[in-house]
Amino acid sequence: MAEEAQMKITMLGTGNAVVTACYNTCFIIDDGGKYFMVDGGGGNTILRQLEHAGYDPAGIKEIFVTHKHVDHLLGIIWVIRIICQGMAKGRCEGEVNIYGHAAVIALLRDMAEKLLQKEQTKFLDSRVHLVTVCDGESREINGRKVTFFDIQSTKAQQFGFSMELDDGEKLTCCGDEPYNPCERAYVENSKWLLHEAFCLYSQRETYQPYKKHHSTVKDACELAQQCGVKNLILYHTEDDNLENRKQMYGEEGKLYFHGNLYIPDDLETIIL
Repeated sequence: MAEEAQMKITMLGTGNAVVTACYNTCFIIDDGGKYFMVDGGGGNTILRQLEHAGYDPAGIKEIFVTHKHVDHLLGIIWVIRIICQGMAKGRCEGEVNIYGHAAVIALLRDMAEKLLQKEQTKFLDSRVHLVTVCDGESREINGRKVTFFDIQSTKAQQFGFSMELDDGEKLTCCGDEPYNPCERAYVENSKWLLHEAFCLYSQRETYQPYKKHHSTVKDACELAQQCGVKNLILYHTEDDNLENRKQMYGEEGKLYFHGNLYIPDDLETIIL
């Protein structure tokens, strides 16, 4: 009997909006060869990251865009372009769903129609579906229930999501802003939690995360501990400390979180 494929997440990028030493935060959840891509970073470097991670854009059928900031959305335009080119050449089969709240979907449509060629945009709505989702709405994605939720950002509207795993467990993504109590029902008791950590708490005076509406490693780890999270993945960080980021963030984080703590590099894969 063939061994069952393991569910895994590959971080295509782990950095904040203005990093240059790594790529902006985005990732793929690989569920036995069925892919769910979340965000696309800020440019066509997403194509290089996908290639280096071993993923063909033509095989990605489910995509979610959390919000309309450039470091999350612009890479999606390149993915749409490559997918539509593949469809035009007969190399990309089937249909693709791209989910987001109303403002994200409207902007993606507008940009695609203005920036891409007609032989590419002709696939919009026929095979590339731009799907508006609402706060609290659930969809079946790759055979799993995924619930989208508004994180109630004070900057630009942003959605996170919670995905049902096996045995009643769940994976929750809080987007790239600090935890809001409105998310508690999704975050609490998550087997896996993805949460931003702009910098170390000990370096908060240097990076000013709170002025940027971001959190520190300490903040994210305290939240995970309080909410009964088993595994915590930190991302959306500064890139000045990449060489020592794992060690530095790990040392601070373990003071506040007693579960499994992951500080992945770009293109690193974690078995879920």
